[in-house]
Amino acid sequence: MLSVLICDDSLVARKQVAKCLPQDLESRIHFAKHGEEALDAICENKGDLLLLDLNMPVMDGYETLSHIKQQDLPTKTIVISGDIQPEAKQRVLNLGAIDFIQKPVNADELRSVLEKHQFLKSDASIKDEPEALDETLRDCYQEVANVAMGQAGDHLARIMNVFVKLPIPNVNLIEVSELHMMLSDVDAHESTSGVCQGFLGDGISGEALCVLSDSSFSDMAKIMQVKGKIDDQMQLELLMDVASILIGTCLRGLANQLDMQFRQGHPVVLGQHQSVQELISANKSAWRKTLAIELSYGLEGFNVQCDLVLLFTEDSMEMMNAKLAHLLEE
Repeated sequence: MLSVLICDDSLVARKQVAKCLPQDLESRIHFAKHGEEALDAICENKGDLLLLDLNMPVMDGYETLSHIKQQDLPTKTIVISGDIQPEAKQRVLNLGAIDFIQKPVNADELRSVLEKHQFLKSDASIKDEPEALDETLRDCYQEVANVAMGQAGDHLARIMNVFVKLPIPNVNLIEVSELHMMLSDVDAHESTSGVCQGFLGDGISGEALCVLSDSSFSDMAKIMQVKGKIDDQMQLELLMDVASILIGTCLRGLANQLDMQFRQGHPVVLGQHQSVQELISANKSAWRKTLAIELSYGLEGFNVQCDLVLLFTEDSMEMMNAKLAHLLEE
């Protein structure tokens, strides 16, 4: 369930925003009177979505956004403010806000913004909603992905001499048109570069998608001790190196648990300096529904964030379930 944090120093404004939240939004609502309270709430997992005012005592909205960005806190922020200066809107977007709504908030506009950023499904998407993945199967896939992710992270750590941060794998049965929603760790306003590589073996097939945010390349070059200008060609080489390590090791880790081997195709560059949506759009024509496993890697002490997404065809699930049946036995 989504945790929504409404931060405004005005009690009236907080109540108004809460009343405007769509009734079909499955959420828990929390409140904060200023930025410091909001930051504490986010650290307590009470702010998956932050609806933030700008002009507040103690810590205003700009300072709050700055702290969220500096500390890389797990929240998405929509600013709701009466300050409608173009510069104010641009400043909050530069600080990481995903959108801006003018006060007084309007219920229809708020719904539209929530739908735009995939917090709320539109009526059209509800009609085509894919079936949910059984929780027992999800746990099973998550466990084998966790093992494979750890092996790939260890390989990356040894090669680069860094500490790799490994979160919980994100597993879903989704429509490919919704794939960009999985890539939650990639900033909505940041450009990215991506590589895709197909794999096949024993009735199981799919593609691995490796996405690296453009802001990661500077630190990646330092880690890899690259000298000289970090131009597009050098960025592509760094991306291919990271993708090769993560995709190859992760697929081997999965194959070992499935008692099989994967044959890998040639890597294909999906694009450079594009939004995640643009990267996905370039390849989604070959897919419809897919089992998607997202593995998000970060390097401690560096501004590097890399997402690896394994996409298995729906037809592959029967074979995968059979090979993993021993994990489902009581």
